[in-house]
Amino acid sequence: MIYVDTSVVLAQAFAEDRLPDPAIWLEPLVSSRLLEHEVWIRIHGAGLAGSHGDVVRRLLDGIAFEELDRDVLARSLDPFPVRVRTLDALHLSTLHFLRVRGLHLELATFEPRMRDAAAAAGIPLARI
Repeated sequence: MIYVDTSVVLAQAFAEDRLPDPAIWLEPLVSSRLLEHEVWIRIHGAGLAGSHGDVVRRLLDGIAFEELDRDVLARSLDPFPVRVRTLDALHLSTLHFLRVRGLHLELATFEPRMRDAAAAAGIPLARI
């Protein structure tokens, strides 16, 4: 199972130069509910809901979302092995929460800071 972060979904939605391998969308995907908010805020902020809305909906429909519950938020208050930004901490806390509950997850991200944080926390990276 793959934990997908916002950078991967936005890269696909915007058809950026760094597209993920198409096979990733055939895998079981999970993320924090935060991802949905981050993606739509970027889409609306860029004024692209009309042109990109259907693509975004299809991408998000293929992802199982974990809510930002009390345990996830509590984990984000603890230190991380490397310095992280707030939203990255929430994603990493969600990932940690799911892994502690027995899910074998790899992280799919294009963000160097997230890759570094995952490596420091012993979280394997998905090939994208």
